[in-house]
Amino acid sequence: MTYTFTQSKALFQRAAKVIPQGIYGHFNPATTVPGFYPYFISRAKGCRFWDVDGNEYIDYACAYGPMILGYAHDRIDEAFARQARNGTATMPPSTLLVDLAEKMVEVNDCADWAVFAKNGADAISWAVALARGYRKRDKIVLAHGAYHGTQPWAGTNHIGVLPADRADVLMAPWGDANAFRRVVEENKNRIAGALFTPYHHPVFEPQALPAPGFWRDMRRICDENDIVLIIDDVRAGWRLDIKGSAHYFGFRPDLACYCKAIANGYPISALVGTDRMRMVAAKAFQTGSYWNNSPEMAAALACIDEMQKIDAAAICDSRGGELRRGLEERAAAHGLSFRMSGPNAIPFLHFTNESNFKRAQLFCRECSLRGVYFFWHHNMFLSAAHTEADIQKTIDVADQAFQIVKDQFGE
Repeated sequence: MTYTFTQSKALFQRAAKVIPQGIYGHFNPATTVPGFYPYFISRAKGCRFWDVDGNEYIDYACAYGPMILGYAHDRIDEAFARQARNGTATMPPSTLLVDLAEKMVEVNDCADWAVFAKNGADAISWAVALARGYRKRDKIVLAHGAYHGTQPWAGTNHIGVLPADRADVLMAPWGDANAFRRVVEENKNRIAGALFTPYHHPVFEPQALPAPGFWRDMRRICDENDIVLIIDDVRAGWRLDIKGSAHYFGFRPDLACYCKAIANGYPISALVGTDRMRMVAAKAFQTGSYWNNSPEMAAALACIDEMQKIDAAAICDSRGGELRRGLEERAAAHGLSFRMSGPNAIPFLHFTNESNFKRAQLFCRECSLRGVYFFWHHNMFLSAAHTEADIQKTIDVADQAFQIVKDQFGE
């Protein structure tokens, strides 16, 4: 079957007339390989989706992370629908607010309390406000290349952002505790919080895991200088460890932010914290009209329970390990310099002898034309719905794509 994208292109032309960019944000076709990827889908199930032209894909995007149990998961969708029949946005909130908070405290290693919002950016912004309120200080330390949302202070947007938006943001290289200590010493008693991802997952770059002792040193520096340690676990949370990525890497932050896979695609995020952050969280007024929606909480409860039941993190790790080994072996057989970086469950693919991504774009393009949806610019995601057969088919498709890369670029 030859993949074509006639309907996708026609729909995109319609969209461009009424929507800025046609498809905005990180779902914009510019982040793939325009003309060789689908722009719109018609349905999705398990680890697959079908685009509007009828093409079928094994999906390693998982909607940029939310799908951990697979699209259209019967148990999760029924939990959402059943609760929706009893009301959605209500005031007062449903009892599921308490149930889900108790579940978060039960499963999460750094949680003594929990609050909920809609997007990862909501939880991140809330955490930053709590750190400043707790310490009565202004400065926040971020890592170079890290993504924490499109808020002006986060530094990932360029339109309408003023110098004042980032006036109290300090930067340090991720993974270098000594560099972080120098930033702290240069800003003594001025830093409220340090906001880092549990491991480094920038865009357009290989991922980096923490060196032994890194998080122990970061925790010590923060404690010695009264700095609130915040973990942005929006992307990695649930895929590495049901208890949180901080538990996976062996440390305990003061605040941790979750979203993505918490409800298998339904919009809900969470901020959890330790007891010492409880009082400032109680004083801070943070809210949204839909933050206590009960159907999403029902979906989250069902999703967390299912993840525990099947050990979703272990499945994602196992399938990701199979994928990593298969792709690296096939690439080596073709004489190509290729590796997967980061955790097995959240890998980033790259050709190590290039910096312009031309090989990666060609590889991903050819995989897309054969029914495998890969990213060249961003980490991918494994789900518990991926099977060994899916991984094997993916490796076979990749083998064909590696040959095309070799034919065009050589070894």
